[in-house]
This record gives sequence, C-alpha cells and structure tokens, in this order.
Amino acid sequence: MLGGRFPRACIAAAVSAALSACSSIGPGTVPRDRADYSAAIGDSWKQQTLLNIVKLRYGDFPVFMEIAQVIAGYQFQASAGAGFSAQNYITSAVGGPAAIAGSGLVGASYIDRPTIIYAPLTGNDFLKKLMSPIPPAAVMFLLQSGYPATVVMPIAVDSINGVANESKRGNMARAGDPQFSRLVQLLYELQLANALQIRVERSKDNSEVSIVGFPPANSAHATPEIAAKIAEIATILHLSAQRQNMQVHYGGWSGKGDEIAMVTRSMLQVMVELGVLAHVPEADIAAGKATRGNSDNSSSVDQSPLLNIQSGSAPPSDAYAAVTYKGRWFWIADNDIRSKSIFSSVMLLFSISEVGIKSAAPVVTVPAN
Repeated sequence: MLGGRFPRACIAAAVSAALSACSSIGPGTVPRDRADYSAAIGDSWKQQTLLNIVKLRYGDFPVFMEIAQVIAGYQFQASAGAGFSAQNYITSAVGGPAAIAGSGLVGASYIDRPTIIYAPLTGNDFLKKLMSPIPPAAVMFLLQSGYPATVVMPIAVDSINGVANESKRGNMARAGDPQFSRLVQLLYELQLANALQIRVERSKDNSEVSIVGFPPANSAHATPEIAAKIAEIATILHLSAQRQNMQVHYGGWSGKGDEIAMVTRSMLQVMVELGVLAHVPEADIAAGKATRGNSDNSSSVDQSPLLNIQSGSAPPSDAYAAVTYKGRWFWIADNDIRSKSIFSSVMLLFSISEVGIKSAAPVVTVPAN
C-alpha cells in the first residue's frame, strides 16, 4: 500500500506546485519596472535632445518622438496532468504484489509582452510650439526653483529692457552687451543672499504674470550691500524708480522706466545656440555639411564653455549622454557638471514651456487573461 501512495503523493505535489505558481506575479514587478522604465525613458530623452541639437548644427530637421504610454504586460501559464494504472501479476505458484504505475506532466510558460506607444511630434502644431518664445513665467519659475541665473539667463533670454544677450547663431551672431553679463551676476548674487523674491500670478484673462520682488528697506535682507546691488540692477534695466515689486512681460522694451520687458528665445533658438558649441570636424565644415561654430566657444558670463559637446570616431567610455550621427559619436562627459546642468535646464524648459503636441491620450485595451 505504501508503494501505491508514494507515486501519487509525488505527482500531487508537482501538480500543486504548478498551480501555486499561477498566483499573481504583478506586485513583485512594480519596484523593478518603475526603476527600469524610468531610467530607460530618461536616457532616451537625453539622447533624443542631444541628437536634435547636433542635427541642427548640420542643418538637419529636429524630430521628437514622445513616449505617450507604457504598459507592462505579463502572462504566466501552467499546466499539469497525471495518470495511474494498477496490475496484479500472477506467478506459477504465488500471487505477486500489485504493481502500480503512474505518470505526471507539468508545464509552464512565462511571457513578458510590454506595449509602448510612441507619438511623433511633427507637423505645423509642433513647429509653432517649437518656434514660440519660452514664456517669461517659465524662466522665472526656474530661477524660483533654485536654478542659478548664470545658467538660466544665458540660455533662455535674448534681451531684457533692451540689454542684449550674446548670440552665436550663424549669420545672426552678435556680441552681448557687457551689462547683460553684469545683470546676470547680480541676480545670481541676490539668489545666494535670498534677496530675490519671484512669484507667478494669473491675471483676469488667465495668463501668467511674473512678479520680481526685492526686499523692503526694513527687512533682514536689506543690507547696504544688497541695497547697492538692487540699485545697480535698476540702473542697468533703466528703471526710473526702485519699486519693491516689478511685473515681467514678454516683448521689446518700450522705454518706460516702470516695467521689465523680456524677450525670450524659442526652444529652436536655444538648441541652435547650443549646437554651435558642439565640436564638429573641420572637414565637415569645409565640405559645407555643418555650420561654422563660434571661435571662442565660450559664454560671456564667465568665459567658460556654456555646453561642451565632444565628438570622436569611437564611443566614449564614460558619458552623461551619447549619440551617433553620420557615423560619428557626440557626447557630454559625465564629469562635466556645468554642461550637465545646462543640458538638464534645457530639458526642463521643454517640459514647463509645454513644447509639443497636446494630442488625445491613446486608448489601449489590455486583455484580462
């Protein structure tokens, strides 16, 4: 009898193990999937942005492919079967013991079938948004969030109250007003002293209005040194009277002494400005494949490269972001913290300035089984 129960117990245990594997596997995948997918999407976003900056240097058209939705689908199937047979073999003299035979079959399959939906950002709507100036509120938001003025202003601002930033865009290249560099430095120093108050309000027509505030004379931040810097900012911006709060509007300066008028760049202009700084082979420039870059390859704020995009025939060993274009590698070094900060600011500007097509979300049906 023991011999009959033992094979049956073994087969039953195998069947039970197979069936127990059918329990939900979804919860265990959440920590891994969130980290893996977020890292993959982040890396691809950096590569796509860098590639478009390089393409603009070569006169190519920038194309963005947005990841609209990611659905991770898993399927686990298990099957089990068993069969038994018993026979009593009779010898010539004595009845032999019953012989029990059994067979079991256990099978399982695991399927990982993710669904990734892409939305290409092309067409007239994309071009309008790509070429529209960055809202001044987005620039102020970055300053309010702690991004230094020495990073944000040289990238996104073309002029403020008639004080012009430098430009490196090919035939539109121009030297910047020295007062712009001084203004950026003063704003940065006020940030460090927590003496620059910025808030974004909505007007009656639902448009965003940025307010730049300076500490009142009786505040703890109103030291003589801070007061002198605020007075110098007022002089650079041609403000007739120093006010505690000033509204920031988009557009050219009207000559009034009670406004701050900011001309911001579009995201296309920002990428062109940064593309000029990429290290491109001289042979490509001589052959007319790429535009000639700026000779000093530096920012007027501190005379250091605004963004250092290196290039070479072999892939880099340690890169923050790297892409291939026309058989050549272009990358930002992982140990170049300034370039990484500039590049991160550009990607953040893409997000908060709402660049791209606001299309309807796709409808995806996921089978329950």
